[in-house]
Amino acid sequence: MSAAFDQLSPADFVTQLGSIFEHSPWVAEGVVGARPLHTVEALHAAMCQVVRDAGVEAQLGLIRAHPELAGKAAIRGELTAASSKEQHAAGLDQCSPEEYAELTTLNRAYGERHGFPFILAVKGHTRTSVIAAMRERLENPREVEIATCLAQIERIARLRLEAMFGDA
Repeated sequence: MSAAFDQLSPADFVTQLGSIFEHSPWVAEGVVGARPLHTVEALHAAMCQVVRDAGVEAQLGLIRAHPELAGKAAIRGELTAASSKEQHAAGLDQCSPEEYAELTTLNRAYGERHGFPFILAVKGHTRTSVIAAMRERLENPREVEIATCLAQIERIARLRLEAMFGDA
């Protein structure tokens, strides 16, 4: 990270980082006052702490801000650039009709059971492993899934920060 990044106005800082946590600029707003944050690791840790301190309702809002994997938003081309790139890298935009049908069924069942979309940091995954993870996690208790989704969101954020700034 460059020192210039820490010198951005609060509004510019939030503009630059507001999408790291999907549709949740409040996370970036929460770390403006914590600057300077000299490393990606420090920035990520500060942002994750904002989420942890936000309370369950804000955390659920953050989880619900994420799109379903290979869901309707993806089909309509409504994903954020980062989500689209991530889902494409996992091959979710190349599902067979059978895979798409299974993902649709699993997304619906997961959403009905837990009240939020299935979240998985898909880097390193394939369509097959995503489907397997969905099947495996579907029956988890809601509390387990909230914690798992938040951990996956933290991983997604880390990957997005690394893409933005490098691994430093």
